Amino acid sequence: MAVLSSGGKDSSAAIWWAQCKGWDVTHLVTMIVEGDDSWMFQIPGTSLVEQQAQLCECKWLSVKTKGEEELEVEDLKNALSHLEIDGIVSGALRSDYQKTRLERMCETLGIKSFTPLWHQSSQSHMEGLVSNGFKVMITGVSSDGLTSEWLGRVLTKESLEELQSLATKYRFHVDGEGGEYETLVVAGPHMKGELELTYDVHWDGVRGHLSFD
Repeated sequence: MAVLSSGGKDSSAAIWWAQCKGWDVTHLVTMIVEGDDSWMFQIPGTSLVEQQAQLCECKWLSVKTKGEEELEVEDLKNALSHLEIDGIVSGALRSDYQKTRLERMCETLGIKSFTPLWHQSSQSHMEGLVSNGFKVMITGVSSDGLTSEWLGRVLTKESLEELQSLATKYRFHVDGEGGEYETLVVAGPHMKGELELTYDVHWDGVRGHLSFD
């Protein structure tokens, strides 16, 4: 079994779900977007999934893509065709665009697509991550209400309540599903150990991100 992982909270939850099922997670598969944008995949912090894979005791497969519509799915399909797996798990929450394309790709490859987080409540998903010990670091922000102070913060019960309050006030998705923020999971129940990180903060007055050394 492989898990499509960007290193963020949703794919990390998907990894843990597969582990709890007792499945043998052999690979974390990460799309490395070489362009400026992607229709389906996260861009910042994805190179750190290699360290996460080591802590999950599985292999890491990085797949380069230009991030062009439809072609990025072909890049993923070509890479997966070389793996001996019977399915792939993803952390898709509400993106029909992503889910349908992954299902279509898996059907072509003769493997199964699993989306365990699909249409899960935003609030319960976030609360579950924090209560189950996922250390979710915010690595990028691009929404009103989210300032540079959020960059590098690890969500706790208290900071999640603050995030929920801001989401209500500024009308953004508390789970970041609309691209309001990006995350990196530095530790959790799916990993044996914790990522050691150094980074720089980039802020333009409106949005910002972390760059990792």
